[in-house]
Amino acid sequence: MDLNSTEKNFYDNLRPIILNQSELRNLQLKSLEILLYFKEFCDKYKLTFYLCGGCCIGAIRHGGFIPWDDDVDVFMPREDYEKLPKLWYTYADKEKYSCNRTTKDKFIGNIMTTITDNSTEVIRPWQKGKDGHKGVMMDILPLDGCAPPGIKRKVQMLWSMIFSLYCSRMVPVNHGKIVSFISRSLLFLVPGNHLKYKVWKFAENQMSKYKIDDSQFVTELCAGPHYMKNEYPKEIFSSVVYKSFENYLLPVPVGYDSYLKIAFGDYMKLPPKERRVPHHDIVYINLKEVR
Repeated sequence: MDLNSTEKNFYDNLRPIILNQSELRNLQLKSLEILLYFKEFCDKYKLTFYLCGGCCIGAIRHGGFIPWDDDVDVFMPREDYEKLPKLWYTYADKEKYSCNRTTKDKFIGNIMTTITDNSTEVIRPWQKGKDGHKGVMMDILPLDGCAPPGIKRKVQMLWSMIFSLYCSRMVPVNHGKIVSFISRSLLFLVPGNHLKYKVWKFAENQMSKYKIDDSQFVTELCAGPHYMKNEYPKEIFSSVVYKSFENYLLPVPVGYDSYLKIAFGDYMKLPPKERRVPHHDIVYINLKEVR
């Protein structure tokens, strides 16, 4: 997406902001609205999802949002994950909520699917110049079958990293100079967005070719190098159970305790006070109207 001079000046003048408790709570409540609509939609069209990450911890430890959490994340089995956009475009309230996913013709800068509230505007630094709505968003991460252990599993993770690099077109941060150099070089070697699309689409097909039903373990391949190493016994996600989240019953994996221990360790223990802060940079927020 090309920015006009007004938009460019707007983005150039944005700086990270720190939300106060009232602003953070209002952001959580708007995120909850998206989640509740999403649950209603999935129930109607028989799509499976589970609260994951901070929301799953929040449901078990706090009965709602972790007090300093600033977003909603859910897992979806790959099969339902692929069905979601088509169903959304046909049946959802698209005036209010958008289903965004990078495609051949649309670049949102994210490697996963998001549901966005179109009546709001929340801009994160990486969204400058990207397509798609920039409202309060909910991230949807696909769950895939794990490749057999050994070389095939390593190749699966390699395809996942190639997918992430070319789909996001962003050089990874906080992974060292060597990773940064290799990433920049790989992006340079594949010029043009059309070729980058062909690379990441092929990589996505390769990394997701192992079906959950045929695998002993499942994994999350759109969540960065740390989490893609996790291998969860598929029985953890064999069904859902409902836990109270902000006074609503929402689905978590039936094996939520095992999932959370594998992903986060002692998840019932609060982190140090200095880490009890939102983890996503925000440079602009307007929960009342779009500019």
